[in-house]
Amino acid sequence: MDKQTEIEAAVLRRLIKHLDERKDVQNIDLMNLAGFCRNCLSKWMVAAAADEGVEINYEQARERVYGEPYSQWKDKYQQEASAEQLAQFAESQPKE
Repeated sequence: MDKQTEIEAAVLRRLIKHLDERKDVQNIDLMNLAGFCRNCLSKWMVAAAADEGVEINYEQARERVYGEPYSQWKDKYQQEASAEQLAQFAESQPKE
């Protein structure tokens, strides 16, 4: 692995650790503010693995990002999105 790849991998590990330390930050908040969330990271991981010829399914990737099976994380930490959060999310989506 070259230095650039090592650095990028370290940054991803730090981002995942940071998100794990901020379970209070909901995915809807991340989507509304940054346009991505933990689930997006999981999807990007699946796609990057496929680009390298490695098969990782979505649930495996989610477990890597969430640090536990998603269903468990969701039960423990995910809150119901407010009407305001959902409206903001809908407004941020591309118009067709």
